[in-house]
Amino acid sequence: MTGDARVRRDAGPTLRLRLRDVSLDLHPGRPLLMGVVNASPESFFEGGRRRDLEALVEQGHELAAQGAEIIDVGGESSVTHLQPVSAGEEARRAVPVIERLAAGGLIVSVDTWKAGVARAALDAGAAMVNDVSGLRDPALAEVCASSGAALVVTHTRAAPKVKAFPGYADVGADVLELLRERIGVARERGVADDQLVLDPGPDLSKTPAETVEALRGLGALRALGRPILLAVSRKDFVGAVTHRPPRERLAGTLAAVGEGVDGGASIVRTHDVAAVADFMGVRRVLRGEKRLRSDARLEESLRRDEPAAADR
Repeated sequence: MTGDARVRRDAGPTLRLRLRDVSLDLHPGRPLLMGVVNASPESFFEGGRRRDLEALVEQGHELAAQGAEIIDVGGESSVTHLQPVSAGEEARRAVPVIERLAAGGLIVSVDTWKAGVARAALDAGAAMVNDVSGLRDPALAEVCASSGAALVVTHTRAAPKVKAFPGYADVGADVLELLRERIGVARERGVADDQLVLDPGPDLSKTPAETVEALRGLGALRALGRPILLAVSRKDFVGAVTHRPPRERLAGTLAAVGEGVDGGASIVRTHDVAAVADFMGVRRVLRGEKRLRSDARLEESLRRDEPAAADR
């Protein structure tokens, strides 16, 4: 059996995701890329930080040009050693960025667990709410139901901004159980199936070893019938495997992306859109999923790096 046949057989069906007035088809083995824009100064990844509004808007458009089909804007970092910021402060940071990016024609997600911030972001043009709290506040579902925005439902057993490791007899089974329960809550609040996205919550209330176990069991989430979001970009579990700080975790992140897409992930959230797009592009060609023209040649200008200014 060829590798590309195996990927097509294992990766699952094409799924449709509705983000207000836009619908996207998510194809097996060809994930949508979600670029990360951190509108907060607390981000764990220094390389993802921009300081002012113009720089943040520019970053969002750069990520879109590199291949991101969704831009995820957050006004509060998930780091647990800092106290939560107020909803007002979080909205002050994120909403102007969202408004500008949405006005520029981009599909924008807001990374928040606060219903008030979500409402303000949707009023500014966001089309998705990326809630990492596990729908701790069901009002978030009501906000999405009334607007038609997509909702990311995430597995975590910890409160937002709290580092806790409750332990699991079977972390994969717990991810499946909690997500099924939270989907039920979202449906009760009026969210339609085609608005739902599932996130197994790497590093959220999980040790590195538990995160690895949860990701190995990603395929089991396909039984829930909704797209899986893979948020592994430069995460702690990658650092635990590689013994590297966030800025040096790109190679490990790409390994996790490849395994996650094989497991059925159809959206990849990343700080490194260009690198992930290149990784997926080369992978598709090598697997026979995309044809490289027989007359393809490398442009002369790309045969070697330009010398750095200091070397000239």
